[in-house]
Amino acid sequence: MSNAPVDNSRRRFLTIATSVVGGVGAVGAAVPFIASWNPSERAKSAGAPVEVDISKLESGQLIRVEWRGKPVWIVSRTPEMLEQMKQHENQLRDPNSEEPQQLESAQNGHRSKRPEIFVAVGICTHLGCSPSFLNGGFGEKVEGTDSGFFCPCHGSKFDMAGRVFQNVPAPLNLEIPPYTFIDDTTILVGEEEGVA
Repeated sequence: MSNAPVDNSRRRFLTIATSVVGGVGAVGAAVPFIASWNPSERAKSAGAPVEVDISKLESGQLIRVEWRGKPVWIVSRTPEMLEQMKQHENQLRDPNSEEPQQLESAQNGHRSKRPEIFVAVGICTHLGCSPSFLNGGFGEKVEGTDSGFFCPCHGSKFDMAGRVFQNVPAPLNLEIPPYTFIDDTTILVGEEEGVA
């Protein structure tokens, strides 16, 4: 045993240095561990919500994203599109979206949370084909309206609110997925506001 005096300042320095190195190591181990809690890309495509930036979406334009393996359309409707939707309601099978598969947020004339932005699953309710977006030229299919969705496989027609016309094979309006606006330019598809 040594009779040398104890150097408390050196002991304090070593204790603090060891604590700091241990803390940095713990944080370094915790970051990848916590990151592993986030859903994988495979899980996201299987059903996790999808965040969509619509800041560059131009008026009259449609963009497609994938949610749960399904195509989801996001359309910026023009004022003309919104006006024309009112002119053919007597030709629609379910103009007020009263069928039970409709979300509560889809039970209005424009079937959306904001009139100018339309969000729908791009799958025909007849046999699961994917209709085409006709922005111009839809008047050949339905008189008096320039834009809509047409399924070339069996001839089903949907207006700019995804409402199905009468006398076509599709029995229901296009599905509206749950979605919410995070802010003015971002939509979260797959999660509805206020629903946990």
